[in-house]
Formats: sequence, structure tokens, C-alpha cells
Amino acid sequence: MFNKQISPQTLAQMIEWRRYLHAHPELSGEEYQTRDFLVKQLQAMGISTRTFSAHAGILGIIEGRSPGGVVALRADMDALPITETNDVPYKSTKEGVMHACGHDGHMAVLLGVASALQQSRDKWSGTVKLLFQPAEEAAPHGGAPQMIQDGVLENPTVDAIFGFHMWPELPYGDIGIRRGEMMASSDRFTLKVLGSGSHAATPHQGTDAIFMTADILNSLSRIIHRQLDPRETATISVGTIHGGERYNIIAKEVTVEGTVRTLSEEIRQQIPEKIKQMAAGICAGYGGSFQLEYSFGYPCLNNATDETGLIIKTATQLLKAGHVWTDIKPNLGSEDFAHYTKHVPGAYFLLGCGDKNSELRPLHNGNFDMDERSLFIGAQILEETALAALTLVGRRKQETNAQMCALV
Repeated sequence: MFNKQISPQTLAQMIEWRRYLHAHPELSGEEYQTRDFLVKQLQAMGISTRTFSAHAGILGIIEGRSPGGVVALRADMDALPITETNDVPYKSTKEGVMHACGHDGHMAVLLGVASALQQSRDKWSGTVKLLFQPAEEAAPHGGAPQMIQDGVLENPTVDAIFGFHMWPELPYGDIGIRRGEMMASSDRFTLKVLGSGSHAATPHQGTDAIFMTADILNSLSRIIHRQLDPRETATISVGTIHGGERYNIIAKEVTVEGTVRTLSEEIRQQIPEKIKQMAAGICAGYGGSFQLEYSFGYPCLNNATDETGLIIKTATQLLKAGHVWTDIKPNLGSEDFAHYTKHVPGAYFLLGCGDKNSELRPLHNGNFDMDERSLFIGAQILEETALAALTLVGRRKQETNAQMCALV
């Protein structure tokens, strides 16, 4: 039975919060007005909050009727440098900045969950931590490591963590989730290919960085197709190429920027070494050289078995099995929520928010919007999952204590 604290009136309030946040977006690292708004809402609910000097994140804490397990719920706060093209009353008031990834919905849902849990705190045991996190879009670093460094998973130690993402590719009323690999790692590289210049009339007197780069680009695909297990998932994508000085001068330098995505930490660690080996061989053949800067960004997001099961059970009770996709394909997008699951068992799901125009409203697009009824579903699932997790964690701790007593 679902908690009646999340009512149609709460949905109306979540829509109001979401529309305010949508109209007032802030970029990664700049979410301080957003923080002030969220803190005001949480404090009006009577929820204790903590803010930080180095970033705009918020830690809210709700204590139940007695000590017990500790569950964290996370929502990200930042918008994107995108100009909104929607003609709606809540359109972004900031030119070139938009909540085009649904983070306004994430925050509104977590506020709704916070309100419900605060009102029912005399009915459950344990602690719920509310993590409003900045800079999720600031890959390859992101805001999650900053929150972790500031101790949001400690004092008291978090036993399980849950998060979600608005997902227009799924219709309103559906969710997607899977155990294990849910989203890919996301790394970034800059490769400088170094030769020497000469006049185009005497190319033999130079070392052509463009020719070297062309061979390197062709060889990047061979790393994927011939050097890695074909049963593994990995991509190497090049986004920018800059080089050359003039049409009749042999280029002495080319800079290539790209990203690597994988679903395996083992494969992830192999790829930069393979890029180095491949570039070294090609450049040596031409008499040139290279420099590789490789930044490991967000790790692979792996959903823990038990925590995923809690979401599936809760969502199935609300939506029925036909609307809970429990083996959705892994997504090669990335999420810095993965940093939390490196420390704490957790699970992450995709909340369907698509409507009849969803094919025209993809994420990271100036036309993105959502079916706002999905906020209600997200809040119901997140709240009930948190309560179920508190029960599960409490049971685990009791069993552990009993085992320790038996050993004594």
C-alpha cells in the first residue's frame, strides 16, 4: 500500500516547484540561487539542512522515530548551456541556459519525497539523507566526488543510496532498470600529434601531422574491433580535430579530442594504454611524436542486486509488471551517481516522462519537456523504496548483531 502522504495536492506542489526551477536554471558550479530556494523549502518543512563552502550542494536529514538504517536519496541540480525553444509559461528566463536534462524534475521529486517522509517520520525508524547535488553535467569530474569528500555518506554511514533520471524515451507510466551495468563510464582524452612544418612544394622536408592523425583515427576503430573482446561494450569517439596553419604548409601539429565509453572497468583501464601503443607506432613510422592527456571521468554505474530488487518490487506494486522494464539495455551515457555506488550499494532507474511528442523532445535539446504526471510516480517509487530499504537494512543489522552475540 502506498503512503497517502504523496497526494494529488503534493503533485500540484511538485509541479509548481519544478516550473519555478525550470524558469530559473543555473549552470554547473553556479547553482547558489537554486540552493537557496531548495533550502528555504526544506526548512519550511522542518528538515535540518547543511550547506558547503566549496559548492552549492545540500544535505538534508530526516530522522525517524528511532535509530536504524541510513538511506540516501539523490537529485542533481545543474542546467545546461542550451537555449530553450519551448513556448511555455515556465520557459527559462536565462538566455542560453536551460534545464534540458530534467534536473528540475529530479529536484521537485526529491522535495516531494522529503515532504512525505518528514510528515510520516513517526511511523518509520532510521535516517534518510537527502542529497541535492550540483555539477552533475561537469564531466569528467562532476559534483558527486565533492559531496562524498564533504562527508555526506558518513556520520551516520549510509547503508544504501537511490537515484533516478527523467527519461523521455520511455512513456509516462513506465520505468526502466536493470541489475548490474546500468550506465557507462565516461573518460576524456586529448591527443596532440606532433610533426614538423614545411612548404607544400617540399613535403619531404616536413613531417605531416595531418597524415599521422589520419592513420591514428583509422586505427582507433581497430582497437575496438580487433584488440578488445567483441563481447565487451566500448566506444572511442572523436569530437574535435584542430590542426594546420595554412593551406600550403605541411601541418606540424594536430589536436584531437574525444571520449571513451565502456561498461567494464577492466576494459576501461586497458584502452588508454592501447591508444598510447598505437599512436607511438604510427608516429615513429613517420618520424613524429605525440602527447596524450587522458582523464578518467565518471565510472561505470552498477546497480546492486538487492537495492535494484527493492525498486522493482515497489514500482511493480504501483505500475504493474508490464510497465516496469527490468532488463532495459545498458546506456552508454554516463552519470556521476556512479561515484556513490563505488562506496555504497545503490540502484538507479529511468523514470518515463515521454508523451506523444517525446520523439521531438530528447534530452539535451532546446525542445525538451516532460509529462509532469511522472513526478508523482517518481516520488511514490522513491519514497516507498526508501522505506523498504530502511526495513531491509534494519533487518540485516539485527541479523548481524545476533550472529555476533552467538559468537561471543
